[in-house]
Amino acid sequence: MLLSLHVLAAIVAIGPVTVAASMFPGLLKRDPDRTVLRVLHRICRVYAALGLLVPVLGLATASALGVLTDAWLLVSVALTGVAAVLLVGVVLPRQAAALVTPDRNAARRLGMVTGVFNVLWAAVVVLMIVRPGSTTGA
Repeated sequence: MLLSLHVLAAIVAIGPVTVAASMFPGLLKRDPDRTVLRVLHRICRVYAALGLLVPVLGLATASALGVLTDAWLLVSVALTGVAAVLLVGVVLPRQAAALVTPDRNAARRLGMVTGVFNVLWAAVVVLMIVRPGSTTGA
C-alpha cells in the first residue's frame, strides 16, 4: 500500500511540476504573457508543496521494506534533496522574478536550471526502478 501511495504521489505531484517548470522558460522567451506564466508558476508552487508527500511516503516505504541503508536509496534521497533545493531556491524565485520583470536572458538561465532539476528527477526514477542490488533481479 505504501509503495502504491508513494508512486501515485510522485506521478500526481512531481509530474505537473516538471512539465510546468519546463514550459515556463520557453513561454517567457516567446511570449511573456503574464497570465499563462502566473498559472505555470502557481502549478509549480502548489504541486511542489504536494510533492513533500513523495519523500515522506518513500521513506515510510523504504523503512517497511528494510532498505533505508541501501546505497541506491541514499543516492535517491540525496538527488531528491538537491532537486528540492533547486526548485525552492532557484526555479520558483526566478519564476516569481520573471512575473515582475519578464527577461528573455533570464529565461535561458531558468531553462538550464529547470533542465538540471528534471534530469535529477529522471535519475531518481531510474534508481527507483533499477534498485541496484535489489532482490528482484533488476
